[in-house]
Amino acid sequence: MKQSFTTLWNITFVFVGPIWFVLAWMIWSSGQLQTAGDQMTYLAVVIPGFLVIYLSGFFIEGWHKKKQSKT
Repeated sequence: MKQSFTTLWNITFVFVGPIWFVLAWMIWSSGQLQTAGDQMTYLAVVIPGFLVIYLSGFFIEGWHKKKQSKT
C-alpha cells in the first residue's frame, strides 16, 4: 500500500459523498417524507449517519495501530 490509510479513506469519501448525496436527495424529493417531522427525522439520521461512518474509519485506524503496536 503506497498511500496512508487516511489518504485512502478521504479519497474514498470524495467518491462516496456525492453518491450518498444523490441517494439522499432522491429519497427527499420522492414525496415519501410528507410531514416536517418526517423530514427532520430523516435529516437527523442521514447527516449524522454519514459523519459517523466517515469518523469510524479513523477510529478503526487508531484501533488497528494500537493493536499492531502490542504485537
